Amino acid sequence: MASVVSEIRKAQRADGPATVLAIGTATPPHSVLQSDYPDYYFRITKSEHMTQLKEKFSRMCEKSMIRKRHMYLTEEILRENPNMCEYMAPSLDARQDMVVVEVPKLGKEAAAKAIKEWGQPKSKITHLIFCTTSGVDMPGADYQLLKLLGLRPSVKRYMMYQQGCFAGGTVLRLAKDLAENNRGARVLVVCSEITAVTFRGPSETHLDSMVGQALFGDGAGAVIVGSDPDLSAERPLYELVWTGSTVLPDSEGAIDGHLREVGLTFHLLKDVPGLISKNIEKSLKEAFTPLGISDWNSIFWIAHPGGPAILDQVEAKLSLKEEKMRATREVLSEYGNMSSACVLFIMDQMRKNSMEEGNSTTGEGLEWGVLFGFGPGLTVETVVLHSVDIKESTVNVASY
Repeated sequence: MASVVSEIRKAQRADGPATVLAIGTATPPHSVLQSDYPDYYFRITKSEHMTQLKEKFSRMCEKSMIRKRHMYLTEEILRENPNMCEYMAPSLDARQDMVVVEVPKLGKEAAAKAIKEWGQPKSKITHLIFCTTSGVDMPGADYQLLKLLGLRPSVKRYMMYQQGCFAGGTVLRLAKDLAENNRGARVLVVCSEITAVTFRGPSETHLDSMVGQALFGDGAGAVIVGSDPDLSAERPLYELVWTGSTVLPDSEGAIDGHLREVGLTFHLLKDVPGLISKNIEKSLKEAFTPLGISDWNSIFWIAHPGGPAILDQVEAKLSLKEEKMRATREVLSEYGNMSSACVLFIMDQMRKNSMEEGNSTTGEGLEWGVLFGFGPGLTVETVVLHSVDIKESTVNVASY
């Protein structure tokens, strides 16, 4: 019987590593220019009398390195929901009514683009991972997306709520395990984030809340992940070679989020950029020592853009060249911090940059890369990526 079980187990597993086969992104149609946002924000929240606070917020926006952000919330919606414009007024019901509907809808837009690029019938999707920090509900956003897309009811679903910014790495870690341990699996991964659950007026006593108001934007990213791609019909983009996850030492309470009657509140209570930059090389060494790589400028970078200070301090700590964070900074500039969806946008931006510049690989001409997710915990998710082109489908990962 042992040999029978072993044969069954072997038959269930894929032969090669999990591979990103398509990427799709979506944003709400409404956008705001960062240069105009302080005036808009203090006007819509009826806080224009807080002149000194507005000056501080304006400086936050100027230093954010963000040009614009997309938001589901419009001036009309906020005028109809004045409690959302106060700092701590009960408003969870109104917020939930929005995000429970809009989060799956935005996720559907991104997923539909990924499925179209993939070019295969959606009936071939075997697993669905849905991730959002925007609201909770039963049945979940995964169930709603299943119906919106018309997927088979037997698709195996995984719903991740309230994880925060690091979860863009978590979903890829989970997708890798599913794809490699289920032969023929095609995993649809969707991260959809809408700030309607966190928007609130300014506070003179909690400036950390205002940091979030200056950084966060709305967006959804989707990828199709599968092993052993059919090269006659599927185009591999990145191989997911290795994943890791860790909680940084002495970081408890650095980033907290709490769902309350007033919505989802965020608190930044420690030096987040310092904690990340101090500990990031340990994660890099764990990931790349088996490959014999120790030059962090020799790999491509997809790092969650929690804010410009994080990127600046990581660059300084590792002596990274300016171009290493180019795709990351481009996404931060055009979309802001979209929590879990950011790294999927950056992955898409990097392959677009690569194609425009005529590089042979989707990693801006480089073979190996790293994807980092940073978020509450402080949790760091690490994914080692292998950039491939249409002529190359697998890589020897025996060193792991």
